[in-house]
Amino acid sequence: MARRLAAEVPDPELPFLTLGDLGILRRVEVNLEGAVRVVLTPTYSGCPAVHHMADEVRRTLMAAGFPVVQVDTELSPAWSTDRLGPHAREKLEAMDIAPPPPVDRAPVALTLKCPHCGSLRTGELSHFGATACKSLWRCHECGEPFEHFKALR
Repeated sequence: MARRLAAEVPDPELPFLTLGDLGILRRVEVNLEGAVRVVLTPTYSGCPAVHHMADEVRRTLMAAGFPVVQVDTELSPAWSTDRLGPHAREKLEAMDIAPPPPVDRAPVALTLKCPHCGSLRTGELSHFGATACKSLWRCHECGEPFEHFKALR
């Protein structure tokens, strides 16, 4: 139950995704007294939202009756976009954000499918978007801009 509740906490920067969707939730351990230890791995080491995520996990679990909740951060092994679950990729596309390709692919020139019209005639406008993990792209077919969730290796 503790893992399910922690996994359902929304990400503060992408609130349509949960910590479980993003693969930020690494471990949840419950001892015999009901105390919980949660381990989070943020998308990058300098993530400004990690304290907010920890507070929300703590609040959610304590509201569910867990007497003690400890939230720790582990940076190694580092988070990778391969930790994104299939639902996260679907939700990104539904919000007009192109999901990253799997990171185990050989490096090739990035071609993104437009989440609006499906065209592959797209180009990067800015390597940095609204957050450090996104870049800004535009479709040359329909002219619409869209964000891309960057792949992290």
